[in-house]
Amino acid sequence: MTVFQAIMIAILQGATELFPVSSLGHAVIVPALLGWVFDAQGEIFLPFLVMLHLGTAVALLYFFRSDWIAIFQGITGRNGSQRQAESIHILALLVVATIPAVIIGGLLEHWLRALFGSARYAAIFLVLNGFLLLIADRLRGSQSVQLGRPIASLTYADALIIGLWQCLAFFPGISRSGATMVGGLFRKLNHEGAAHFSFLMAQPVIIGAAVREAAHMRHVAIPPGQMQLATLAAVVAAITALASTAFLMRYFRKHEQWALRPFGYYCIAAGAVAYIVLGH
Repeated sequence: MTVFQAIMIAILQGATELFPVSSLGHAVIVPALLGWVFDAQGEIFLPFLVMLHLGTAVALLYFFRSDWIAIFQGITGRNGSQRQAESIHILALLVVATIPAVIIGGLLEHWLRALFGSARYAAIFLVLNGFLLLIADRLRGSQSVQLGRPIASLTYADALIIGLWQCLAFFPGISRSGATMVGGLFRKLNHEGAAHFSFLMAQPVIIGAAVREAAHMRHVAIPPGQMQLATLAAVVAAITALASTAFLMRYFRKHEQWALRPFGYYCIAAGAVAYIVLGH
């Protein structure tokens, strides 16, 4: 992998991990379209994956630092018993929402990625991801009830359902953030609230992925210069993720009525073009 390729993949990871357009799908499709030849599943690529995930996680932790500080300060009871109960509830919601990904991912992730890991499959699922976003926005707009409940009002059943939506992202081309946002919209969150909960959910998932990949590195001989390249990529991914998160939170707050539609149209168009090009 060249420095240019590493930087481009880092930008791709930092943006598409948060945008509802599937980071995994783009990581499969873009190198195939550009003719870049390297094994993203190989052991030599592990340090790069670990550092990309670490960079993205650090950016999210920094952006949402006030949320985490409020949650953990609230748990201590320093801000009163009501705030303590609310903080414990929100933290428990995040734990419950993460459980499906841990269980289903542990059982099926490698099998699904092996079965559907080709670029053409990723292009198909990217198209399906686009339709999912459009349908969710259309159904959300047709509902007569007022959306916009606070995250703290979610029940554990709501969190579990959103967590199950997250598992769709094990199919390359289905966006993790997009799927969890769709789940949040169906539980009557607004776009901003659904994105907020989705990005909070993403942090333990991304950190868990980095820890798991790091564990596999124990017996891997890392080529000279690989860690330096991976560190550079982590910094680029962190900066991109931070900018992407800031943009998206503001975007979802200001475009409540149709926020997911541009991403849906993009996924359908990009997936269709990629499928056609890769078929030749």
